[in-house]
Amino acid sequence: MKSVGVLVGLLIAMGTGMALQKFVLSSTQLPLLGGMEHTASDSTAGSAERQPLYWVAPMDKNYRRDKPGLSPMGMDLVPVYEEDLQGGDEGVVKISPMVINNLGVRTEAVTKGAIDLPINTVGYIDFDEDKLSHIHSRVDGWIEVLNVNSSGDSVTKGQTLYELYSPALVNAQEEYLAVLRSGNKTLKQASRSRLLSLGLSNQQVQRLEKRKVVDQRIKVTADRDGFVKDLKVRQGMFIKPATEVMSIGSLSSVWVIAEVFERQASWVKPGQIVEMRTEAVLGKQWSGEVDYLYPELDSITRTLRVRIKVDNPALVLKPNMYVDLTLFAPVSAEALSIPREALIKGGRHNRVVRVLGDGAFKSVLVDVGIESNGRVQILEGLQEGDLVVTSAQFLIDSESNIDAEIARIASGNAEEKNVNETPQNDTYTATGKIEDVMADMAMLTITHDPIKALDWPTMRMDFEVSRNVDLTMFQAGQLIEFELKKQGDWDYQITTIKTVTNQ
Repeated sequence: MKSVGVLVGLLIAMGTGMALQKFVLSSTQLPLLGGMEHTASDSTAGSAERQPLYWVAPMDKNYRRDKPGLSPMGMDLVPVYEEDLQGGDEGVVKISPMVINNLGVRTEAVTKGAIDLPINTVGYIDFDEDKLSHIHSRVDGWIEVLNVNSSGDSVTKGQTLYELYSPALVNAQEEYLAVLRSGNKTLKQASRSRLLSLGLSNQQVQRLEKRKVVDQRIKVTADRDGFVKDLKVRQGMFIKPATEVMSIGSLSSVWVIAEVFERQASWVKPGQIVEMRTEAVLGKQWSGEVDYLYPELDSITRTLRVRIKVDNPALVLKPNMYVDLTLFAPVSAEALSIPREALIKGGRHNRVVRVLGDGAFKSVLVDVGIESNGRVQILEGLQEGDLVVTSAQFLIDSESNIDAEIARIASGNAEEKNVNETPQNDTYTATGKIEDVMADMAMLTITHDPIKALDWPTMRMDFEVSRNVDLTMFQAGQLIEFELKKQGDWDYQITTIKTVTNQ
């Protein structure tokens, strides 16, 4: 009897527990489907105090329904309450963790560090002229033996290049031997100095003192290892001191002569690091440094020549090879930068989506500098440590309705204006002055005259330029007439440019 009572009690307890579980689940699941996090007590209290006005798609506020459901993108609709429509920071978007996960939102912090401007150019290899030797004779004579056959022959230090017969050298040797026999020390020193000044080496003079025999042909040797760059004589030729017999160059290091555009010249300084590649040796990269900037610009190509010194211990780099170069010009040692993919680029404004925390995001305007190695310099608009969105930012930016905020700032008044209105003619002609040419980024900085069709006053602005326009034809200071093509609500691209003599 007692066991039957216990069994009945257990059954009643199990039934009560199942009923409570069902009640709790029903009260907690509904809010979670809407992409909002609440506890069971918050949900029951919220249902009594707050009633949604309607439900909207997470990424499209224009998609509204009077009950929960799915958006066209397959996401759960989000409830909108009366307090959501009152106050709050303008342009701030709040997204539930579930939606953030579904969108694959990734973020990265704004960092501070050194940033370099890469300047890509081409060049060619030449001999290192610091290691170039020009061979001349100090006396008239005939080359009776020539041991070098042609330009390009390799030579080693101490190798005999040619043998010279010179009556002046023969007479000077005979005079020296006569002085040695006389024992006059004063004349000996003077006669010995004369032999050295005529081109004999100390070893050759010592050999003459020891053998007491005049050499009819004097051997001329190489003073360094290298290659014959130019051979100007042949065996049997008569030469004078003004005659260049040959020149010898070394390839242990080489010069690379490169050219940079006029607008890039101010960034290049001696000592900067350079990376170099050549199609002649695939898969190999060399490093060098800027050694010298030539003093004048080429009047035809409008380029500045730059000399770069590169070590070549394996001797694989040969004169006249073409090379591809990347010069790294330091811009700032403490520059703020973000990943390139985080930047939303516009014709008039650039912006990023900043993470505010607790699922809140906001599009903010930024001033950008140079782009280098997949990162973009930030001049204004962000601080070190700020988090920015690097993926799905275009969806969040659209939801943030940043274009409306930009329009209000630009207009400077409270007039209601439909910023999404598309003009019938989306191409505009304007005139202005080029302030800066950024060919690597396909952009121009222009101070343009007022554009009445767009209600724009005179302003200095950065514009994207169509890839069909050759920016190498333009430079800062030129007066131009250009056409703007509307790309989006506030994005404009220059499609054509022509220079004008006056505005």
